[in-house]
Amino acid sequence: MNRLQLFPVSAKIENESLTIAGHSISTLADSYGTPLYLYDRETMDNAAGGYKSALASHYPIPASVTYAGKAYLCKAIAQWVDLHGLWADCTGEGEIAIARAGGVPREHTLVHGVNKSTVDLESAIQYAGTIVVDNLTELKRLSELFAMHSLTFPDLWLRLLPGVAVETHHAHTQTGQHDSKFGMTREEIMEAAQFCKVNHLPLKGIHFHQGSNFRDASPLKAAIELGLDLAKEIGLTDDWHFSPGGGWGVAYHEDELPQPDINEYVRVIAENVIEGCKARNLALPHLHLEPGRSLVARAGVAIYRVGAVKRRGDKVWVLTDGGMTDNPRHAMYGARYSCLTVSSPSAERSEKVSIAGPYCESGDVVIEDLPMPKIEPGALIAIPAAGAYHLSMSSNYNGSRKPAVLWLENGAVKLMQRRETIEDLMRRDENLF
Repeated sequence: MNRLQLFPVSAKIENESLTIAGHSISTLADSYGTPLYLYDRETMDNAAGGYKSALASHYPIPASVTYAGKAYLCKAIAQWVDLHGLWADCTGEGEIAIARAGGVPREHTLVHGVNKSTVDLESAIQYAGTIVVDNLTELKRLSELFAMHSLTFPDLWLRLLPGVAVETHHAHTQTGQHDSKFGMTREEIMEAAQFCKVNHLPLKGIHFHQGSNFRDASPLKAAIELGLDLAKEIGLTDDWHFSPGGGWGVAYHEDELPQPDINEYVRVIAENVIEGCKARNLALPHLHLEPGRSLVARAGVAIYRVGAVKRRGDKVWVLTDGGMTDNPRHAMYGARYSCLTVSSPSAERSEKVSIAGPYCESGDVVIEDLPMPKIEPGALIAIPAAGAYHLSMSSNYNGSRKPAVLWLENGAVKLMQRRETIEDLMRRDENLF
């Protein structure tokens, strides 16, 4: 398979050098340093357009697409979300603040979270249009907070634990199974709905989520059935909302190509919601999809510079200046990646290499046993599908500083986030002695 298909749609090999949106990656790395993250606008625009087009084709009333802030959120991404009329899924006060700073309106701000603090809930009441309630304790706390505010309260959706997971590559990316920490059982949903009725709370929808980075939509069917049954039982009969979550996958490795089909994912959901509502004599809900990584993962590319190479018989270690502090996914749950050299990306792949970072952990590995051309110190490598769950889960382990992030368009390079500095690390600390 052609590894270039894992990269942004604007990626090309020109004069035996990798480019994105017409920009030389070598030149960008020299100008901005490494590690460096690049985001391609064309890829993100295409993904958003693909979801909107699929929904318009398969669902007869207006539906919404929600961007998952946990994938990666900064002011520039929030501005892009608003530009496309998407909703922003925020977890807690911090992401709500970033969405606001990027111009996402209240009515398009949706708040998730499995254990929202009082501060999180107060921020959601003030700045969000919808709160997805995870548990009964949270619902009762919200009721108390509502009584203290004179604002227009957000709509409430109840998060269902469907008891059905989707197939993912690791248990840590599944959320819908019976023993998951997320959401409420059927019995808890019924109790929550009754609580909302008695306390005159604005219950407007049902939400569930089954897992992340899956490519078989069939397990969604049983959960959709359960969600629609509950909607009927608790009386969500008019002007109501239904979200079967998201988590549709992307290809991270050439073994996973072709890219999962957005249209097929949307079709399965839309047809099952339409048929399920017809069978129950339910009005069609406002349908919400939370695509998450499939809006942004392929748009992102991580650029590292090689510092050293260790060849020990059959084992070749390529040691770079980035690793688990900007991409912990392999360390956390064994995520597989591919890679191209920035220069001579078409060269013969003559040896298998493992790519690791500079940090003091044996788990600081990004890629294992990948066929690559012979790589020498100083070379630049590009890792695709780096747009989601890298920077949002990054850390300052070993005193590392978070990388610069660039927004690429044809004819334009814009700095989304500057590189962290030593001064940024020091600014948090207080002198005690």
